[in-house]
Amino acid sequence: MPKPILLSVDDDSDVLRAIERDLRSQYGADYRVIGSDAPDKALDILKQLKARSDNVALLLADQRMPRMNGVEFLQEGMQIFPDAKRALLTAYADTSAAISAINEANINYFFMKPWDPPEDNLYPQLNDLLDDWRASYRPAFEGIRVLGTRWSPRSYELRDFLARNHVPYQWIDIELSANDPETKRLLDVLGPDASNLPVVLFPDGTKLPEGAPAEVAQRVGLRTRAQTDFYDLAIIGGGPAGLAAAVYGASEGLHTVMVEREAPGGQAGMSSRIENYLGFPTGLSGGDLARRAVVQAQRFGVEILSPQEAVSVRTEGSYRIIKLADDSEISCHALMVATGVQWRRLEAPGIDKLQGAGVYYGGGATEALSCKGEIVYVVGGANSAGQAAMNFAKYADRVVVLVRGEGLAATMSQYLIDQIQQTPNIQIWTHASVAEVHGDKKIEEISVLCSDTNKVERVPASSMFIFIGAMPRTEWLAGLVERDDRGFILTGPDLIRDGEHPKGWSLDRDPFLLETNVPGIFAVGDVRHGSVKRVASGVGEGSVAVQFIHQYLSKV
Repeated sequence: MPKPILLSVDDDSDVLRAIERDLRSQYGADYRVIGSDAPDKALDILKQLKARSDNVALLLADQRMPRMNGVEFLQEGMQIFPDAKRALLTAYADTSAAISAINEANINYFFMKPWDPPEDNLYPQLNDLLDDWRASYRPAFEGIRVLGTRWSPRSYELRDFLARNHVPYQWIDIELSANDPETKRLLDVLGPDASNLPVVLFPDGTKLPEGAPAEVAQRVGLRTRAQTDFYDLAIIGGGPAGLAAAVYGASEGLHTVMVEREAPGGQAGMSSRIENYLGFPTGLSGGDLARRAVVQAQRFGVEILSPQEAVSVRTEGSYRIIKLADDSEISCHALMVATGVQWRRLEAPGIDKLQGAGVYYGGGATEALSCKGEIVYVVGGANSAGQAAMNFAKYADRVVVLVRGEGLAATMSQYLIDQIQQTPNIQIWTHASVAEVHGDKKIEEISVLCSDTNKVERVPASSMFIFIGAMPRTEWLAGLVERDDRGFILTGPDLIRDGEHPKGWSLDRDPFLLETNVPGIFAVGDVRHGSVKRVASGVGEGSVAVQFIHQYLSKV
């Protein structure tokens, strides 16, 4: 934790050096001493410290300085750090001004120059001031701070990115905390940048107005460029299947790189609670599962590029060459596609303009706390929708699950159905779909169509989270890898038609179980045609595929 700061200001360089020397001698072990020879420079320092979320314990200023006297400086400094103790350095002729400052300007103490010996004339009084300050001291948050508004799509995108990548941050909603004095001081310090939301403040005091995830990723040290240009195994997609393949591949000696478009964990990483995963009897969150898997993969030497995206792939002999979104390329002998699926977009008037402003695709874990006392709608009937409903029910006044069918039994695990039925503030509306979304800058109401009565009911809504369908993102493989009519990748036996190998297949063996029509390119997890859409099955496929990759590499 950074040391709190003692700031001294004096235009006389000899006096400034003397006070800094004495302060460091007595308090250097517990405090950081900073000096300035001009009050305007000192105010700039205070603004930088505020932006860095540092703590200032003491402001000590000489009374007689050009352009701004000590009292005036301390009053201005108090606007930035109101909890800091404030003291004057005065000559004998300024004693009456110092006493007036104590009575009228909230100055805590004054010291006469010279103060020798400091053991008698400086330290005892400062000890009392610093003891008082310590008694009410609350360390400021150390880390990234994000200032924005709840209904800003860009703010949501940034918060979701940081949360899914397990980057600690503090969220400051400037509308919700508009009356908070500390937020007002921070906005004042930011000046014009406060209008370019969201603003990201880093611990070193630098700021990034209108911060985008890719820019923040570079600043926090997430790796987006490969260290080398060739790997034994390249994995595209960082969900459970990709992470499992990375762990098994690297642990068995394969030089492995994993490329993830958003954040390791995929859709499973957004699940608030997974309770049927083997070995975790009390369940675990998708974020925890992803975090553990990432640590495990990195321990075995897996190189993770995130956020980064594969945009095309080509073959050159035994090499599979992947082009990335930044126009860089990596090559490999074996390529595994584990890109999973994305939520199908809900088609309803008014929905697109409110995405990120009350309308969300996926778990929305970062939004759960904000839903306290509100009405939340969950659209979908599979496990992901059920897990989200249970999570939101802890905070929201009411959670309504909209299901197109007759119920949940056909699409949701029984343990989740049982939990939902036992949760009084969750309601299930069957035969229900969203007909329209209403709101200007944020969602306010939705129109719900009941298919068995053909009636439309307009109801108030604070947030809506959508979990419908599963669409693969495989366009980047078009023309090379065979897919079904929905875009899912065909592998193994699904490629054999009437006993014939797929077109262009050049080997004298059948494709391996998880291999595509291109030798050395494999597909696992939800992106694969006919896969079981469960976390455990994805992990299993990723693990098993590594054995086929070894067999393939032995012949390359």
